[in-house]
Parts: sequence; C-alpha cells; structure tokens
Amino acid sequence: MHVTAALDAPCSPTHAFPWVEDLTRYPQWLSIITRVQPVDGDAWLVDLRGHLGPLARSKRLRMVRSRHELDRAVTFERDEQDGRKHSPWVLRAEVSPTDAGCHVVMHLDYGGGMWGPLIERLLDLEIAEGRRRLLELLSLPMP
Repeated sequence: MHVTAALDAPCSPTHAFPWVEDLTRYPQWLSIITRVQPVDGDAWLVDLRGHLGPLARSKRLRMVRSRHELDRAVTFERDEQDGRKHSPWVLRAEVSPTDAGCHVVMHLDYGGGMWGPLIERLLDLEIAEGRRRLLELLSLPMP
C-alpha cells in the first residue's frame, strides 16, 4: 500500500521541517500515532492506534531515521531488533519552498496485509484532519 498526502503551508521550509523530521511531534498533529518514545539517537518506538466503528487495532513499530536532509527531506523505516521478519513501513517527508511558503509531501509505504484495508480507510479519514492540525501548528510561531 502506498499513500501520498500533500499540503501547501504559508511558512518557510525551515519552520515546517521540524514538524516532520521529529517523530516525537507527530502525535500533536496525527492522531493515529498515539505515542512516540525515543530509543536512541535515530530510533523511536512508535505506537499506532486506529478505530473504525467497533474495530480498533494497535501496533508498536521501531522506526529509524534512514535519510535526513535538513529542511528538505527525511525518511523513517521500520527496523525491529527481535530477529524476526516484519512487514516494511517507510514514511518519507519532503518539504520544498514555494512563492507563498512551502509544499509538504508525506509518503507512507506499508508492505503488510494484516492492517491493509483498515489502515487504508483510517488514513483516508486521518489525512484531512492531520492536514488541518498541521496547518494550524505551522501558523504558530516556532517554539
């Protein structure tokens, strides 16, 4: 499954990029991510939880930052340390300048089947709300 979402924000890439390069900020604007715990320099435990009607699923992923280009692009990939084979998860964010601010594009690639239909439906619902929340946060001064 591949999902892409984009938004245009009235701020500089320097202002927007911290919101997508740091996984600990994601729960503030993406409600499907309920908790992010740093493990070491470039690794985090990410708790996902989604509800669709009476169905609820949760999952914990160990994600590592595999690419980082300051104010431009970041990639996080699933990297479990338990010796078992796991479905790939890859989250990539790209930020580029525009005349009116910046353009943010998020890509999610998921290679598993268990979450497939549920995660797709949840993401469709979450993208619009997450876009609204992120735009709200991007309109505030940098902390």
